[in-house]
Formats: sequence, structure tokens, C-alpha cells
Amino acid sequence: MLALVISTAACGEKKEKTEVQAETINLKNDAMETIVVGTYTKKEGHVDGQADGIYTLKRNPEDGSLTKGKTVAEVVNPSFVRASEDGKFLFAVSELGEKDAESGFIYSFKITENDSLEQLSKLSTESFAPAHLALDQSGKYVFVSNYMGGVVMMYQVDADGTLTKQQRIDLENPEESHAHSVTISADNEYAYVADLGNDKIWIFDFDAEEGKLTPASPTSVALEEGAGPRHFTISENGSFAYSINELNSSISIFKVDGEGGLEIIQNISSLPEGFSDKNSAADIHLHPSGKFLYVSNRGHNSIASFSVEENSGELTALENFPTRGKTPRSFAVSPDGKHLYAANQDSNSVVVFKIDQNSGKLQPVGEPLEVMTPVSLEFIQ
Repeated sequence: MLALVISTAACGEKKEKTEVQAETINLKNDAMETIVVGTYTKKEGHVDGQADGIYTLKRNPEDGSLTKGKTVAEVVNPSFVRASEDGKFLFAVSELGEKDAESGFIYSFKITENDSLEQLSKLSTESFAPAHLALDQSGKYVFVSNYMGGVVMMYQVDADGTLTKQQRIDLENPEESHAHSVTISADNEYAYVADLGNDKIWIFDFDAEEGKLTPASPTSVALEEGAGPRHFTISENGSFAYSINELNSSISIFKVDGEGGLEIIQNISSLPEGFSDKNSAADIHLHPSGKFLYVSNRGHNSIASFSVEENSGELTALENFPTRGKTPRSFAVSPDGKHLYAANQDSNSVVVFKIDQNSGKLQPVGEPLEVMTPVSLEFIQ
């Protein structure tokens, strides 16, 4: 039985605005597109962080090439960043552990008309190592997954971009739980929490009017023991879902029923046949066309590509393409579907690949661009 403790902040707990160093930079006033980069800034057990904070890159939409930007906010370990759909606000976690502070933090920034980041909020994530951010389809709520403690937080995004604590969810078995991501369904009615430690995808009914998550029925779907579900994505039509499993380097494919429930219909490796060295899978994204799916492998240091069968949702492996660097953490597919950008965390680079629109296969573009300890990549629309 699901053991959850759910609390809603009826009083609307809000922190005062605090200052963080931010530098003026062009974010949206020319033909070039902007990619915001989440990074690590300090040495941790799993990474030697060398960045200064949140960083930006410029993308030429014609050929996909990148140009260096600069640090725009000096946040400690802003490992995951997410922008509002309208491009007005940027959200970032500060991935801190018990030795660093009383908790991790979430920041909100305004992307101002004079092309700078203005800090709006800094709130506690009420646990440690916040590793992921997600927005609901309305943009009114932001969700944070804390890797430590089994704590998922929901915050309301006010009209001016400041954050208010909305709800806290404590997952079952908190000492073992590692909440790694929240994914909201396209119809904004369900939330899925990938729990690496418990080998489960928790399923919640989401009331966007009230801003409240309640356990669905069934409350979860169990994956193979030791799979370690990390990130989760859903097909555009809502019929199928996909989990990248960090610990056994697999992808689980689910059929989604009319009540948001999940049924596993396929498991497939993210690695090529015969590879037996150490690997941990990281990120997962569907191509905008829905015809292809991509995942990143840390260890094999590749992006694995798959074709998606339209009617069944099942995957067929295409290739594993080297990322020309070490430890590809997150990656992003451009909104136009023409290019894929991979963040090589441990070799300090972001690489560009052209996506063949017919086959889904990747072709490298130019040379890797030096970016210190990149983790997540986010397009500003």
C-alpha cells in the first residue's frame, strides 16, 4: 500500500526576494536562439564542478551551430533549469547536500526586456539534492524532485514569477527513495514521479484548479528490481510513455490507459549488444514528430536512437552514436526537430548533431563547444 504524506500550504508560504549576482546578456532580441545551461559549480562525490553558475549559449537556427555566451547568474550547482513556455521566467534548482546548507533550493528569475535575469524567489526544497524541475501545462505550477529523502515539492508560480509553496509529498520508504523527475500529462490531469530508489513510477491525479496531487488508483507501477527509473516522457497523443532506467540501462515502454494508469509492454536496452562495461543511463526525449526516441548513456558515452512504432508505441534500436565527450548527462532536441544538443558533463563540452528527418539518425555538426561542467539544456522560446 502506498505510504504518502501530503501537505498543502494553505497559508501560501512565500520567501522574500533575495539577491543573486546576475549579468546582463542578450536573451531574446535577435534572430539567434538562446539555450540556457544548468551546471555544477563545485566538487561533489560524482562530479568536479567547474562552472560559475547558470550559463547561456546562442544557437543559429539555420545550421544549428552554437556560439559561446556567458554566466548570467552565480547560483551554486544550478544543475537543472527550466523556462516558462512564454519565455518570461526561468527556474533553477540549487543542488545542495546536507553538508552545504539546511536544504536544496529553487530559484525563479524574470527574463527582463533589457535582456537580464532578475531574481524573484529563492525557496527551500525541504530536502536535499533537488535534481529535476517540471512545469504543468498551464505554467501555473512548478515541481521539484529531491533525490534525497523522497520529497517532491510543488510551488505556485504567481503572475509576476515569484514562487509560493503549494504542496509537499513524501514518498514511501524515504531512506531508499530517490525521486528523480515529475512528468505531467498533456491533458494536465496526471503526474508521474520516477522514483529511482523504489523502482516505481508513482501515479497521481492532478487537480490544476486546486493545485493538488492525490494518489491515483492504482498508485504506482513497479519496474524490474534494480532498474532505477530516472526520467519519463509521454507521447503527444498520450497513449504511450517511456522511462529511461539509470541502473540497468534500459527503457521501459508503457501503454497509458484512460485513467492515467500504466502497463509495461516492452523493455529494451539503451546499450548496443555486447557492451558490458559500467554505464548509467540519464536522459530521454521524443522527437517532435513522435517517430524517434533518444536516450543518453554515461559510460558508453553515447546517444542511443530508436524508431517508434506508431500503433504499438514499441521501440526498435537504430544506433548508438558517440557524444565525442565524457558523461553525457542531459540533452535537448531543438523545437524544430532538426538538431540534438548533448551536454558532456565530465569533458566540459556541448556537442551538436543534425537529425536525419527520415531515419532519425545523428550526424555531428562542427566541433564540441567548451562549456564547463554542463548538465541540463533548455531552449528559451
